[in-house]
Amino acid sequence: MPLATVEQIARRPDREGRVLGEDQADALAKVAVSGRTVDVLVGPAGAGKTTAVSALRQAWETEHGPGSVVGLAPSAVAAQVLADDLGIATENTAKWWTNHLTHGTTFTADQLVIVDEASLAGTLSLDRITHLAAQAGAKVLLVGDYAQLQSVDAGGAFSLLVSDRDDAPELVDVHRFTNAWEKTASLNLRHGRSEVIDTYADHGRIVGGETEQMMDTAYPAWRTDTQHGKASVLIADANETITALNARARADLILDGTVDATREAPLHDGTAAGIGDTVITRRNDRRLRSGKSWVRNGDRWTVTDVRRDGSLTARPASRRWGGSVVLPAGYVAEHLDLGYAVTAHRAQGITTDTSHVLVDASTTRENLYVGLTRGRHHNIAYVTTDKPDDAHAEPHPGDNPDATARSVLYGVLQHSGAELSAHETITAEQDAWGSLAQLAAEYETIAQAAQHDRWATLLRASGLTDEQTEEAIVSDSFGALSAELRRAEANHHNVETLLPRLISARSLDDADDIAAVIHDRVAKATARPAGSGRTRKAPRLIAGLVPEATGTMSPDMRRALNERRDLIETRADALVDQALNERTTSWLTTLGEPPSDTRAAKTWRRQVHTVAAYRDRYNITSTNALGPVPDSTAQKMDAARARAALESAHRLSAGQEARPRTPQKAIDRHGLAL
Repeated sequence: MPLATVEQIARRPDREGRVLGEDQADALAKVAVSGRTVDVLVGPAGAGKTTAVSALRQAWETEHGPGSVVGLAPSAVAAQVLADDLGIATENTAKWWTNHLTHGTTFTADQLVIVDEASLAGTLSLDRITHLAAQAGAKVLLVGDYAQLQSVDAGGAFSLLVSDRDDAPELVDVHRFTNAWEKTASLNLRHGRSEVIDTYADHGRIVGGETEQMMDTAYPAWRTDTQHGKASVLIADANETITALNARARADLILDGTVDATREAPLHDGTAAGIGDTVITRRNDRRLRSGKSWVRNGDRWTVTDVRRDGSLTARPASRRWGGSVVLPAGYVAEHLDLGYAVTAHRAQGITTDTSHVLVDASTTRENLYVGLTRGRHHNIAYVTTDKPDDAHAEPHPGDNPDATARSVLYGVLQHSGAELSAHETITAEQDAWGSLAQLAAEYETIAQAAQHDRWATLLRASGLTDEQTEEAIVSDSFGALSAELRRAEANHHNVETLLPRLISARSLDDADDIAAVIHDRVAKATARPAGSGRTRKAPRLIAGLVPEATGTMSPDMRRALNERRDLIETRADALVDQALNERTTSWLTTLGEPPSDTRAAKTWRRQVHTVAAYRDRYNITSTNALGPVPDSTAQKMDAARARAALESAHRLSAGQEARPRTPQKAIDRHGLAL
C-alpha cells in the first residue's frame, strides 16, 4: 500500500473531528506497508486501538475497494462490536472455521483480515486462520493486548509474536481516562509495577477489609452511580460473589418498583428474572433472532415479559424499544444470568463511567488490570483481606491473618494468569527454577535437614528436660528456630554458649510452644551481629542475604549446599550484569555510577549484588530498587540488609565511604532507600 495513502487517511478527521495521535498514525503506517502476511497491533486499555484500526480500514479500502476488509473475533459479542465500530462484515472465529469446513468459506487475495481481541484467541484457531490467509494472498492483523485476559484454550500465540518482534506496533497514549494520573497508573498496572499500589491508594482508589464488608461497600457505591445515571460496572471473580451481588441488586430493584416480581422465571443459579430485570445470555444461539441479529453469549438484555411456561421476552439493554427476542424456558433455565455484577472476562472490551472491582488474593494481575481500566472517571478496588471463598482453595496470601489491602494487591500483581506459548513456558520455567527465590528456598530446606540432628543435640544439652526437648523438636516452630540459629551463627554468635544462657534466663514451664519461645529469645538476642567496632566480622551471608549453614554434616548434604550457594552467587552476578547493560531503563539508575577507583568499584558491585539478590528473591519488578514495604518478618530482615547495601552503594558512588548516611532524595515514602 502506498505510504501517501496512509498518511492522507491519518490526517483526515473522523466524524467527531478527531485525528489520529502520533502513535496511532505511526502504528497505522507500520502495519500498512510492512509487507508481512501477519502483523500485530498492541495497545493498552483505552489507547484507541479501534480508532487506529478504523483508519486502517479506510486506507485499505481506498486501495483495494469496498469489502476488502473483514473482521474476526474469538467471541460473537466481540465480533459484533467490531462490526458496529468499523462497519465491516464480521464473524467469530469458531463459526468462521465451521463455515470454511462446511461451505468452503475462505479469504481472497489482497484482503485484510482483522482479528480483534486476539489475546483471547486460541493458538490453533489463529494458526488455521493465518495459514488460509497466506494461501489466499491475504493479510492478517492481530489486534489486542497481551496484558489483558487470555484464551481459555491453549493460547499465547499473540504474546509470543509481540515479544518476538522488535518492531511490533504498539499504542502508548491512553485516551480513556479523564484523570491524567490514571493514564500513567494504568500502564504501570498493566506491567505489574508494584509502586502503582501507592498511586491508587493516594487517590483514594483502594478500600480494604473482610469479604462481607467489601461487598457491603462496593455494592452501594455501584448502585449510587447507576441511580445517578452513570454507566457503571460491578466486577468480581467468584461466581458465588457475583450471584450474591446480583440477588442483592434485584431485591433493591423490586423494592423500588423497577422490577416486577409477580411473575418470575427461574435461573440456573437459584435466582430468578422478572419484568424489568437486566440479564445476560450465556450461549450463542443463531435460531433465536432479534431483528437482523441473534442471541450471543455475553449479550445484555432487559426483560419485558415473563410467560407461564418459564420463557421470557427481552430486548437489547442498549435499546428502549424494538429488537425483542423470545428466550425459550429451557434456554432461560440453563443459559441466562442476572446482569448486574459480572466477571472481568465479560467486562473486557466495555467502557463505562465508573468501575467497582472486588479483589481477593486469588485475583490475577490481568483481571485486576481489566477491572481497574473500565471506567473513564473512577475505578475503585475493594480488596478482601480475609480468606477467599471456598471456590479458591489453593493456598494464597489471602490465608494470611495479617494480610492488608497492600499485601494482597502486591500478591495479585505477581500472580499472572497469562497463557504462555510452549516456548515461553519453557523459558519461564527455566527462569523460575533458576531464580534466587527457588535456589534460596532449596538451600534453606537442605540446611534444615542437614543441621537437624545438630540443633536437636544442642537443645538436649542446653538445660531443657527430655520432655521439653522432644516437645520442641516436634513443634511446627522447630524449623523457624533452626533457621534463627543458623542466622545467629552466620552473624558470628556462639550458639553453643548462647542457647543454654537464653533457656536458663526464664522458666519455660508455662510455654505453649517451647520452640517458638526459644526462637523469639534467640532472635532478640542476636538482632545485631556479634562484636563491635573493629572486632565485628562481616556476616557469613550468601549473596548478602542467605545465612550460610556451617557445622558438621554429611558429605552429600555439604555438597548439595555448596552447589546451591554457587548457583545463588552466579545468579546474583548475572542479574547485576543485566542491570548494568540496561541501566538507562532499570532500577540501577538510582544507585549512581560505579566509582572510578578499582577497589571501591569492586565493593560497589558487591553491594549492588545484594540488592539484585533481594529483588530476585522477592520478585520485585519495579524501578524502585527495594519495591514496596515488606509484610513478613523474614523479608523485613532481608530488606534491612538490602537497604544497608543500597546506602553503601550510594556512598561509594558519591565518594562518601566514611559517611553512613543516605541522601534524602534516595529515601522513599516508606523509609526505604530507592
